Amino acid sequence: MLGVGGYVPPRVWKNDDLKELMDTSDEWIVQRTGIRQRHWSEVDKDTSDLAVEACHAALADAAVDKSDIDMIVLGTLSPDHEFPGTACFLQAKLGMPGIPALDIRQQCTGFIYGLAIADQFIRSGTYQKIMVVGAETHSRGLDRTTRGRDVAVLFGDGAGAAILGATDVSDPSSDPHVLTTHLHADGSHAKELWIPADGMGLHTYERIQADHLEKGLQYPHMNGKTVFTHAVRRMPEALHEALGATGRRLEDVDLFVLHQANLRINEMVARQMKIPEEKVFNTIDRFANTTAASIPLGLVEARKAGKLQPGMLVAMAAFGSGFTWASALVRW
Repeated sequence: MLGVGGYVPPRVWKNDDLKELMDTSDEWIVQRTGIRQRHWSEVDKDTSDLAVEACHAALADAAVDKSDIDMIVLGTLSPDHEFPGTACFLQAKLGMPGIPALDIRQQCTGFIYGLAIADQFIRSGTYQKIMVVGAETHSRGLDRTTRGRDVAVLFGDGAGAAILGATDVSDPSSDPHVLTTHLHADGSHAKELWIPADGMGLHTYERIQADHLEKGLQYPHMNGKTVFTHAVRRMPEALHEALGATGRRLEDVDLFVLHQANLRINEMVARQMKIPEEKVFNTIDRFANTTAASIPLGLVEARKAGKLQPGMLVAMAAFGSGFTWASALVRW
C-alpha cells in the first residue's frame, strides 16, 4: 500500500438528532451498537463524489500522479445509478480515461475483495499501480422513519481509498507488502440482509409497484440475530485462515482493523480470539457502518491516531450481506 485516503461528509448526525426523524434515543443506539454519530451527505452529493475526495487524498499520500494509475477497483452497495458502474463515473470525475474501471458488489467485504483483485493483477505483472476504493452514500437509501430505525441508525456515508503498487520484498518481516487475502461467500443466506424490491428479481415487468413502496420493500431488511451469529463466527475463521496461510501467530499481529458493522460484533470477535483491546481499532462510534469504506477509513484514522506505524503487521477482516466474508494480512 503506497498510500491511503479517506473522506466523510461534513454534516454530522448525532443519535439525539435522529429523534427528528424517528422514535429512538442515544441510550438505545449506543447500548446495541456502540454508535454515537454518523456522517450523512447532502442530497446533491453522489457516491462517486465522496470517492473522488478519498482518491485525491490517497494519491497525495502515496505521492503518485493519477496518470500512473493502471486500474480502478471500487466497492459499493450504494451506486450512483443502477448502471453503468460507479467506477466509470468516478473515473470520469478524476479525469483518468482509458484504464479499466471495475465495480465490486460485495457490500461490507468490498474493500478486501478489491484488495485481493488488485493484489493478483499486480502479482501477475499485468498492472503496476491500482486504486482500490470503498465508497457509500447510505443515507439516501435508508428508511429514516420509526419503521426502519433498526437498520437506519446503523449506517453512515463515507469513502476510503488505497493506492497499491508493485514492490520487491527482500525482508518479509519489515518490507511493506500484501501477505495474503482470503475471500468467501455463502449465497444461501442472501435474503437475511438485502433489499427485497429492487432489481430484476421481482418476477414482473413493472419495476416499481405501489404495494412494494407501501411496505417499504425498497429499503434494506435485516435479520439482525442471524447476521450477528454468522459474523462472530466467520470473521475469526477468516483471520485464523490468513494467519495459518502465512505461518503467523495471533500475537504477531500489531493491529486489527475490522469491518465496522456493530461494536458488539467486534468486541465478541476480540474476546473469542483473545485479542488485546488495544490492538483492535474501531471507528464505528464516529462514522457508524460505512460498509465498503469502513476498513480504508479505519486505516486512515488509525494512522492519524498513531496506532498504525511503518513495519506493523495489520490484519483485516469483514463480514456482510451475501453472506460474504474475507480477511487480509498486510505489512504496513
